[in-house]
Amino acid sequence: MNNEKKKNNRYSFFLNLLFFIISIGYLYPVILILLNSFKKKAYISKSPFSIPFSEMFFGINNYINGVEKTGFFQALGWSFFITIASVIVIVFCCSMAAWYIIRVKNLGTKIFYVLCLFSMIVPFQMVMYPLSKLSNILRLNSPLGIVIVYLGFGSGVTIFMFIGLLKSIPLEIEEAAMIDGCSPLQIFFRIVLPMMKPMYITVSILQAMWIWNDYLLPYLILDLKKYKTIPVAIQYLRGGYGSIDMGAMMGVLVLAIIPIVIFYILCQKYIIEGVISGAVKG
Repeated sequence: MNNEKKKNNRYSFFLNLLFFIISIGYLYPVILILLNSFKKKAYISKSPFSIPFSEMFFGINNYINGVEKTGFFQALGWSFFITIASVIVIVFCCSMAAWYIIRVKNLGTKIFYVLCLFSMIVPFQMVMYPLSKLSNILRLNSPLGIVIVYLGFGSGVTIFMFIGLLKSIPLEIEEAAMIDGCSPLQIFFRIVLPMMKPMYITVSILQAMWIWNDYLLPYLILDLKKYKTIPVAIQYLRGGYGSIDMGAMMGVLVLAIIPIVIFYILCQKYIIEGVISGAVKG
């Protein structure tokens, strides 16, 4: 028994050590950005891995310059609006669509579900040019318009995840509510929606992280003279002839990372809970 305990302890030690090394590998780029955000441009190029003890006071200027040059707070406001509005629309529209697909089984819902799955495998590069042209024609180049675009791109995987969870909800519960006089909308909002809370949180986290950090769609869709998200605004730190204010860029990147990191830390425990709740037998 003692030998088995020793083996288990050694195994746990090496496993924890491995996970620790992997965690450091994932965190290292973020730590590197944080360190370089306090350095002068010359020092970022010459010694990017050094700790800037002597430059901490100067490093505050990187944050100030970055905020001023990018219009950071305006971009932050648009990023918050687009992310929150898109997540709300995606979550509610896709959950209702998934519920309809799983409960109303006919040819139309089957075709719609197949199209949703097909949208997950279509490369974005195939639709970039027609999407930008169509968005200009339909006047979707505004924060409200891009919410519709995000709904289209995020619906495939979201509906797929919700259907996985809905398969585990007994139909008898909804039938009992119908006998008690509930309408379909009342059944969804009073019975189904509370039971899907873990998946709602999981999908919200995943979609928020994608939309917050997305650069390409806002760059293609939005009218950049009026609206810029943070990833787009950061690119305006590029100067002529390819020069980049690296210090200011690192400072703005740190500020851009903070909100989504806080959001993820607060909600991370729900990701595994939501994924497990959706991993059911079909």
